[in-house]
Amino acid sequence: MTPFSIPLIITIAVIVIFLLIFFHYVPFFLWINALSANVRISLIQLFLMRLRRVPPHTIVYAMIEAHKAGLKTVTRDDLEAHYLAGGHVEQVVHALVSASKANIDLPFQMATAIDLAGRDVLEAVRMSVNPKVIDTPPVSAVAIDGIQLIAKARVTVRANIKQLVGGAGEETILARVGEGIVSSIGSASSHKSVLENPDSISKLVLRKGLDAGTAFEILSIDIADIDIGKNIGAVLQMDQAQADKNIAQARAEERRAMAIAQEQEMKAKAQEARAKVIEAEAQVPIAMAEAFRSGNLGIMDYYRMENIKADTDMRDSISKPQGGGKNDNK
Repeated sequence: MTPFSIPLIITIAVIVIFLLIFFHYVPFFLWINALSANVRISLIQLFLMRLRRVPPHTIVYAMIEAHKAGLKTVTRDDLEAHYLAGGHVEQVVHALVSASKANIDLPFQMATAIDLAGRDVLEAVRMSVNPKVIDTPPVSAVAIDGIQLIAKARVTVRANIKQLVGGAGEETILARVGEGIVSSIGSASSHKSVLENPDSISKLVLRKGLDAGTAFEILSIDIADIDIGKNIGAVLQMDQAQADKNIAQARAEERRAMAIAQEQEMKAKAQEARAKVIEAEAQVPIAMAEAFRSGNLGIMDYYRMENIKADTDMRDSISKPQGGGKNDNK
């Protein structure tokens, strides 16, 4: 190795490193690519994008796509501002091109607002061109005659570009459609009329304007299937009858308890009265003995009283029936 080869190698390495740094911060070939597509942008602007931490390839390719599609309102400053705000530059430009080809009025400001709101603006444009079909979960409702019906519907919606920012999503559409189906079936006089004419449900639901305040426009609501469920009216009547029975049993038990209490009270009073009678009878011999001692009652008076008592007992025994039977009269 000659003495001058080492400085030459160092010089070549420095030049290579300088060129790599230069082409990194000044994307010369990207500038040539932009000029070939008639997109006017300077090398200084590409260098400043690197300093602002904005990828030049993303901005330049988006400008080329917009220029080729004839979108004159898309500028470099707008694309950079949207990228720095956290938006998806490529998605926005794709959506603008698709909307332009489909004759959909989608300004750049609205597209960036939809993208920054967290919605897929390209998917929204596609859904605006190609409507989407949403299947509702089974919805249970009861007609006036008490028969339960289980309905499934298919909702065809189209994205409403002007309502994407701040508009409600698919969950709101499904909830409103389910509520409309329940209201329509509930107002039907008979479940048979609903089964015979299921399109009456969709017509009634469509007239309610369920897509107000949402990010979609309802094109049609089709009833896919209707099944018969339980006889809710009969079940409610059976439950009411069982409840009435339980109430009646409770009241009867209450009256029975009151009757038993009154009977116990009457027995207690009767025992108390018998106790008083026994006490009074026990006082009779004492009173008679006192009458004998005081001379107010004589022997003949006592026998006369006993005779009257015996006569009274005999009359009571005669007045009572002596057993029952046909042989008693013989």
